[in-house]
Amino acid sequence: MDPDTTTLEQLADDVVALITERGAAKAGGATVEANVRASRSRHGLTRFANSFIHQHVGEDTATVAFTVAVDGRTASSSTTRVDVASLRESIDATIASAVEQPVDPHWPGATPPTGVAPRGAFDPATAEGDPARRAGGVRDFVDAGAGLTAAGYLDTEASWEAFASTAGHRAADASTRATIDGIHQTARSAGSGHATSTRLGDLDAAAVGARAADLARRSEDFVDVEPEAFEVVLAPEAVATMLTFLAVYGFNAKAHLDGASFAELGRTQFDPAVTILDDPTDPRAVGLGFDAEGSPRRGVTLVEDGVTRALAHDRRTAGRTGATTTGGAIPGGEAFGAVPLSLRMPGGSTSPADLVAGVERGLLVTTFNYVRVLEPKRQLTTGLTRNGTFLIEHGEIGQAVGNLRFTESFVDALGPGRVLGIGEDDRLADGEFGPGMVTCPSLRLARFAFTGGASG
Repeated sequence: MDPDTTTLEQLADDVVALITERGAAKAGGATVEANVRASRSRHGLTRFANSFIHQHVGEDTATVAFTVAVDGRTASSSTTRVDVASLRESIDATIASAVEQPVDPHWPGATPPTGVAPRGAFDPATAEGDPARRAGGVRDFVDAGAGLTAAGYLDTEASWEAFASTAGHRAADASTRATIDGIHQTARSAGSGHATSTRLGDLDAAAVGARAADLARRSEDFVDVEPEAFEVVLAPEAVATMLTFLAVYGFNAKAHLDGASFAELGRTQFDPAVTILDDPTDPRAVGLGFDAEGSPRRGVTLVEDGVTRALAHDRRTAGRTGATTTGGAIPGGEAFGAVPLSLRMPGGSTSPADLVAGVERGLLVTTFNYVRVLEPKRQLTTGLTRNGTFLIEHGEIGQAVGNLRFTESFVDALGPGRVLGIGEDDRLADGEFGPGMVTCPSLRLARFAFTGGASG
């Protein structure tokens, strides 16, 4: 299939026409509505281990996904078989399934015509996904380790999507993403590095590799420390994990309606230094200009100067509360709710070195790993440190320490009086749910509870 979004727009229109035709034939005079997404994804992946590339793979997939409502009874399907006969078969099965469902009380109707501006986050060179360019980035990462053992991946992804509804809404956009993520290892330690951009040419794989190698070397001789509540400096990857969990389980309007969210609108729940945005207008942000319901993704201030101000909505939760969708709908999110897809915590004016310099005794934490929610309402979570954790003593980074388990509420950790400094190093960081979702800086926090070693 040609990557031009015009082709996908035509496909989406054709599927809407097929649903209208088949609905008239199969639904016995019932009102049939539909939302349709026609998309193409081109993904190229280069993996490396033991400092050698061991896998080059590529995937180019066209998909049609649609939700059909028959008198308010809904069913959804997706298929990669986009010929007319296969689409007709899938549509007939979905209509038949919808007829058998109970009425969906929160179905907001097919998406009405709404203006959507393409974001322009598309780079043709990244979309090309040249394996030789990816291999060159891997070489730069590996060479930066100067003899250490490297592993990780460099990938590129291009997405084209068109949306159409039986109510007459149309939207189309395209986006790209490139990521390098890897580790350098010594015999006893590892250090990690990460970078993501909408443009492959913006990735400095050598700098990412040098950062990973430095962490690995400094971590080789480590000591175990007794778990306790430490003052911490968290690097962007650790902060991104915190923000992702806050967003998915807290700033999600459906979780709020279900009574499972910590969010209390209008209340000061965070330190006054904390502002958190869902900001698709940030030029660094990855993604399309519309969500899975075809609604425009718009900027939302979730937390302003410590006060919880807003939630992420899709059309379902917006209809239940009288709000306006923020463009947070995700594929298959009817049961889960809306997710802020372009989280951003604005950077401060303090260098990471100066954040460390203010700590008398504490820990520098590079990344978190295997984080799980214990109590969603409190955002009480547990997880491990990974790939570079160090003691801070008298304002200087000291001895590396073995991995520690934490048990901490992310809301409390960012609560009033707990944020002592915000770094100037804000960037796209990987927060365990995947790259390209969070832009954030390093943070200095007054207290973070560590409750055990890596084994428990």
